[in-house]
Amino acid sequence: MAPSLKSLALASTLLIAGVSGAAAQGAQCGGDWNRFMQDVRAEALAKGLSAAGVDRALADVRQDDKVLSRDRGQGVFQQEWSRFQGRMVNKDRLARGQAQLKKHATTFREVEAATGVPGPVIASFWGLETDFGAVLGDFDTLSALATLAHDCRRPEIFRPHLISAIELVDKGYLRPDQMRGAWAGELGQTQMLPEDYIAFGTDQDGNGQINLLTDVPDVLMTTGKFIQSMGWQRGQPWLEAIRVPADFPFDRAALVNKEPRSAFAALGVRKADGSPLERDDVPASIILPQGKGGPAFLAFPNFDIYLQWNNSLTYSLTAAYFGTRLAGEPVVDMGNPQPGLDGDQMKRLQNRLVSLGYDVGKVDGILGANTRAAVATEQSKRGFAPDGWPTAPFLAALN
Repeated sequence: MAPSLKSLALASTLLIAGVSGAAAQGAQCGGDWNRFMQDVRAEALAKGLSAAGVDRALADVRQDDKVLSRDRGQGVFQQEWSRFQGRMVNKDRLARGQAQLKKHATTFREVEAATGVPGPVIASFWGLETDFGAVLGDFDTLSALATLAHDCRRPEIFRPHLISAIELVDKGYLRPDQMRGAWAGELGQTQMLPEDYIAFGTDQDGNGQINLLTDVPDVLMTTGKFIQSMGWQRGQPWLEAIRVPADFPFDRAALVNKEPRSAFAALGVRKADGSPLERDDVPASIILPQGKGGPAFLAFPNFDIYLQWNNSLTYSLTAAYFGTRLAGEPVVDMGNPQPGLDGDQMKRLQNRLVSLGYDVGKVDGILGANTRAAVATEQSKRGFAPDGWPTAPFLAALN
């Protein structure tokens, strides 16, 4: 899998804080490239990095148009979930994931003891991001981050990571020529951004270096600490396949609707094998990625960590499902969902929803959370089951 998938859904919650003086002026995007790079250098020096380290890091930095092209394209997330997960959670990747869990069993146990994050969860990200370290990406990290920081679309995200990438060089973590990865600046076998590399990087194998490119123990512990930092709850589930009855009130099947598991049990929701759900107060949401006729899941609070890692539901649900499979759960029943919309149809749908007063975010042909919510509302108004899954008949009803 191309390691840039996580990059496609970087959330704009990472803001520059505490920047002052010349550094604040340098945070401006666009304009003359050389002036921009001078401002970056000044900000790095103001942070206390050495002139030699900063100059070494920036010596060969160039603008990269291929990075901007990748940043504008997100077609992979237009795929229906069953198709996407079918490519990603295949027999080969499952077998290799199980082999990695056995090979590094001692380290996985150490990571879970320290962070509470189970091995299958870490292995799911490891497998999807880089095929367990086989495909790290070939973009020059420093040039990629400088290009995105200079670009005026999301500089507040990428500027801090550019400074942290320079810090990685200055501290001797990596040489500039080693820093090759995904188009949005992620590095290593689980694609960590530079700020997170520095914040959570751990020398788990005790060789005196923190190397997330080649040292698997470092990769696994660092990833566990990163996931823990996002709020992972030790000993708690993250995702469970379920059966939803035909008469279920589908307006309650939404990620934003968290209810006690007992409430869903009372509505006839059962485990995938037909056995009863636990009647407890554990909060959960129901996810129907392809509507009422397709697969169904309970998502628990730990699933939110997957969405923090990548806020695309397509990716996050795939990674979480992959984790359950690595933990020994069976294949989910894909059901018989109604055909969804293609990219052009989805854009027409989004434009129509916008004309009706809904905020769907960017009209991009991707069925995101805002689009799903708007679809569910209109489905209720127009006599469709409000499952948030748009179909051709529903699109026709909007016209």
